Formats: sequence, structure tokens, C-alpha cells
Amino acid sequence: MHIDLPEKRYYGIGEVAKAFGVNTSLIRFWEKEFDALKPKKNAKGNRKFTPQDIKNLQLIYHLVKERGFTLEGAKTHLKEEKQKTLSNFDIIQKLEYVKSELVKIKDQL
Repeated sequence: MHIDLPEKRYYGIGEVAKAFGVNTSLIRFWEKEFDALKPKKNAKGNRKFTPQDIKNLQLIYHLVKERGFTLEGAKTHLKEEKQKTLSNFDIIQKLEYVKSELVKIKDQL
């Protein structure tokens, strides 16, 4: 899944949820469930997600929504094989990007 977010230091929970196509409540729930998600909070308590938080969210989304892991299974998988999973996930993302670009070129021909 390719996420279209502008290059920024911090993202609000609304724009993150919109980019992933989920409700803000799901993002808040995942924040409680997964230790990898630690968005900063301002004085009002609004969550501010860093680009690293977005990468972690993409990985969690991939495991839970695309690969069908349970929350417990995703937690276990992240703890045991995080480095391997991150490497594979990065490769998959790059290949999906290349595929989308090739489809755009094909459509233009």
C-alpha cells in the first residue's frame, strides 16, 4: 500500500487516518496495542505522528489488514522478526511503486 502524505515533520491523526483509509479510532487503538507506535502529544493532547511512526503504521497495516494477522500474531511477529519483516516490507513497497509507475507509462502509450 502506497501512502500519499506530504513531506512533513509531524502529521495529525486525521490526515494519517485518511491516508490509510481507516478511522481515527483504529489508529488510537493500534497506538495502545503496539509498543512501536509512540506519537508525540502536544499540550492539548493532540497526537503528532513522525515519519518513523508512519513507517511503523504501514508495517502494522500490512500485517493486520493485508496479510490477515491477528493483533497478537502481529505483535509476536514484530517482536521476533522485526528486522527481517522491515526488510521484506521495504522491498515490497519499492516493487509496488515500480509497478504503479510502469502501469502509468503503459496507460500513456
